[in-house]
Amino acid sequence: MRASSVLKAAGPGRALPSKLVKASGVIVSLILTFVGLTAVTFTIGRVMPADPVLAIVGDRASQEVYDQVFLQLGLDKPIYVQYLKYLGQLLQGDLGTSIMTAQPVAEDILRFFPATMELATVATLLGVFVGIPMGVLAAVKQGRWPDHVVRVIGLIGYSAPIFWLGMVALLVFYARLDWVAGPGRLDVFYDGIVDPVSGILLLDAALAGEWDIFDNALDHLILPASILGTFALAYIARMTRSFMLDQLGQEYILTARVKGIPEWQVIWRHAFRNVLVQLITIIGLTYASLLEGSVLTETIFSWPGIGLYITKSLFNNDMNAVLGGTIVVGVCFVGINMLSDLLYKLVDPRVR
Repeated sequence: MRASSVLKAAGPGRALPSKLVKASGVIVSLILTFVGLTAVTFTIGRVMPADPVLAIVGDRASQEVYDQVFLQLGLDKPIYVQYLKYLGQLLQGDLGTSIMTAQPVAEDILRFFPATMELATVATLLGVFVGIPMGVLAAVKQGRWPDHVVRVIGLIGYSAPIFWLGMVALLVFYARLDWVAGPGRLDVFYDGIVDPVSGILLLDAALAGEWDIFDNALDHLILPASILGTFALAYIARMTRSFMLDQLGQEYILTARVKGIPEWQVIWRHAFRNVLVQLITIIGLTYASLLEGSVLTETIFSWPGIGLYITKSLFNNDMNAVLGGTIVVGVCFVGINMLSDLLYKLVDPRVR
């Protein structure tokens, strides 16, 4: 029997091998990405001019104590041996112990990461619900003053440094006008009242029915989320404008207008429906970028997130915390990109 006859006899199951090949390819890609991410991060952490032994024993420790800790950390072994040992610990969920907090790094990340997720989520929502209408308006009014205004806002959002915008915003809206709360995530008076169920303060306060704490947390969140959301808004608005201009120039849009379909239906039901498929990837990339790029914002606003945790750990030569936080953020970035690709395939049948 020929091979073609065998495939025909297999029926619908003949697509199974190709699916297995694709799935195995995705798994191999994930493994290689994880190994590459951990290897690069670990190598950078080891070649940095920071002595992890001094961070543990201090400057006044004797040479004998220094050598003992040096051997305990395995720093006398080749770097590839150190990496393999660290990789084995990672696969068991062990990120090491933080010198700064004297607690497992995994526990520290579980405590600090929800604050970063809350900040990045609100900033991304701001970019989506403001940036998309701005991009659509700029495309529809191409060459007119709304288009110029949107492009200027996008340019400012791209070029203005986050740390400068943050300091100016604190000076104007907090110190001068007193419209919003200052740095931090919550006033000291409310600290410790709400149990951290999810770690997302707005959600925990709402579940506990503590609406005073909810309002206070929201007041603290507005300014840093707005500053961080400026980048998301600028990027999403710019890409939305570009995608919409491409769709509005297609023949099916001209056909819809010739048929007498109202302009708002042409824009939102025809052109924007195709744009939305492309925007899924853009929104996913934006969210992932905000998760890993909120270091400056968290530092300026004293936001107790993973970015501030990594920054403080770096200043204290706490390399376990720096490596653990960096790897977790990198894994989240890769995971969000994969989720965006899956959503893209679900929304667009042509990709499937």
